[in-house]
Amino acid sequence: MKITQILLAEHVVFHNLFDHIEKSAPRQKTHAEIRSLAATLETLLRAHSQTEDELFIGPLEHCLEQIGHRDIFHQEHDEIDATLLAAQKAKTVKTARKFLLSAVAASRKHFDKEERIVFPLAERMLNAKTLSELGAEWMRRREAALK
Repeated sequence: MKITQILLAEHVVFHNLFDHIEKSAPRQKTHAEIRSLAATLETLLRAHSQTEDELFIGPLEHCLEQIGHRDIFHQEHDEIDATLLAAQKAKTVKTARKFLLSAVAASRKHFDKEERIVFPLAERMLNAKTLSELGAEWMRRREAALK
């Protein structure tokens, strides 16, 4: 399976999680509930971003730089992480909820950009064998993490 297919499948899972958070966050009444949602999302997104950066963005770095998006993608990952950490450290439930929902909105926007720009770019710039090898490396890393 190609890395683009794998990452797109992960995006689908994340969109379902984003839907859940957007529906449930307004009903959460305690810091612990909001912090738990933020911590879960932060942990999952960090693993996804790290994989993207190492296996996917790396080989496309020169292309992304040429179109002015290299630093933007890294910056967006950092900003989403910082917003989720702010949600976990917020003093009020209202502020924590605001940060959490802001991170979800930023993640949706970032994923959309990847799906419209980065994934098609990878399909054009990297051959099918390379995309499949990167997908196989993703599988090896996931299997190792489960051990």
